[in-house]
Amino acid sequence: MKNNQTSFKGVFILLLTALIWGVSFVSQSQGAEHVEPFTFMGIRTLMGACVLLPFILIRDKISARKMTDKELAIRRVQNKKTIFYGIILGFFLAMATNLQQFAFNYSGAGKIAFITAMYMFFVPLVGLFFKKRLPLITWLAIILGFVGIYFLSFAKNTGFGDLNKGDVLAFICSIFFTGQILLIEKFAKTCDGVKLSCVEFYTAGIITIILMFIFEKPVWADIKAAAIPLLYSGIMSCGVAYTLQIVGQKYCEASIASLIMCMESVFAAISAAIIINERLTAREISGCVIMFSAILLSQVSDIIKSREKKS
Repeated sequence: MKNNQTSFKGVFILLLTALIWGVSFVSQSQGAEHVEPFTFMGIRTLMGACVLLPFILIRDKISARKMTDKELAIRRVQNKKTIFYGIILGFFLAMATNLQQFAFNYSGAGKIAFITAMYMFFVPLVGLFFKKRLPLITWLAIILGFVGIYFLSFAKNTGFGDLNKGDVLAFICSIFFTGQILLIEKFAKTCDGVKLSCVEFYTAGIITIILMFIFEKPVWADIKAAAIPLLYSGIMSCGVAYTLQIVGQKYCEASIASLIMCMESVFAAISAAIIINERLTAREISGCVIMFSAILLSQVSDIIKSREKKS
């Protein structure tokens, strides 16, 4: 399958990714009550990498028994390329996640979620510079998704108000997420997704841990108090979900992928209602429905595009 096509397999994987990320919003919120931003992000990201490493080592050892010397040499070259690409992705991930975390010190969660979701627009806009044109129905799906995020993020008769430092940080964060999504689309075609994800986490984790020791004073008792949120965010949100993102983007065009992954806001609202009893308002429910409609519309667009290519 060509990389610029979308399959239902890719959509399903990215929806599962968004679901895990959505639930992680609750764990991140709870974890932030005990530890500072760099501490939480650094530990959870390294934890995600450590979860993947044993799987990679065992899998490679088993597969090496059936490989020829030539195939092993090719894999070593492939691994070097994966490490290089993973380091680049790790830098973008570290910048995006830490900027978002610090934005919470200055701005509200709803506004941050909305501004961060601007990567939904930035991804296709950047694609235009590389002559990746989208059909009108896909642009309509993206706009509809943006409206859904707005309904989820802001209560009635409220809006941006005055922009503050947190909003600027969230905006820069969305730019780095845009870069990460577009680079994954480019790198995932030729790399092992799990290895790429593992290197990405180690890079982002090491960067964040260094920042933690420079700017924060981690306390072991506080880290223990945040153990459950850290375990979920580390194992599921990092180890599983970001790996699923890389795998899913192999089967999904970047613009559609960015729209699907914005469903994390919907799943965050639903999980908050279930786990910590935060009731969904009628406006928030409307936002969820609009987001689901946008995803369905994007799939109609892809079906039409596929039929046009066949005819």
